[in-house]
Amino acid sequence: MQKVLEREFFDRSPLVVARDLIGKYLVRRVGAKQVAFMITETEGYGGWHDLASHSRSGKTTRNAPMFAEAGTIYVYFTYGMHWMLNLVCGKEGYPAAVLIRGVASASWRISGPARLTKAMGINKDLNGKTLGKQSGLWVEDRGVKISSRKIKRTPRIGIAYAGEWAHKPWRFVLEPN
Repeated sequence: MQKVLEREFFDRSPLVVARDLIGKYLVRRVGAKQVAFMITETEGYGGWHDLASHSRSGKTTRNAPMFAEAGTIYVYFTYGMHWMLNLVCGKEGYPAAVLIRGVASASWRISGPARLTKAMGINKDLNGKTLGKQSGLWVEDRGVKISSRKIKRTPRIGIAYAGEWAHKPWRFVLEPN
């Protein structure tokens, strides 16, 4: 059974959403081609107080989608060469999102948010759009049950600049079999 996740799923804390996205399927459709991968790694980012979040200095043109409704797509460019995919969470006006860091299929594992966006054809064209079939990017619940023992919680990656926030265990990873 495939069920497209609605806005209500994302209208929660980024840590709850980040955890609950493990085992869900990220689906991308471009033209007649469609690919789907199980989400295996996420990171939560929440609010102005989170020094690792793009919202830490307030709303800007770049991070404006983080302040939008839950279920909004936030794609940003980093290091002058990589796109990063985030899914906005929580109440509109409060900047929170989940970075999708890894996905897998039965025969292929993509680790790293830049590899993921490249493999799935995700770029700035999706920024600010709403998750759903109309945008060409959505998340499905396909009934996969993941035991909490299979999900490892660790500090987020690549945010040493964030001081104490760099040590918060806001990264969720599905342990391989």
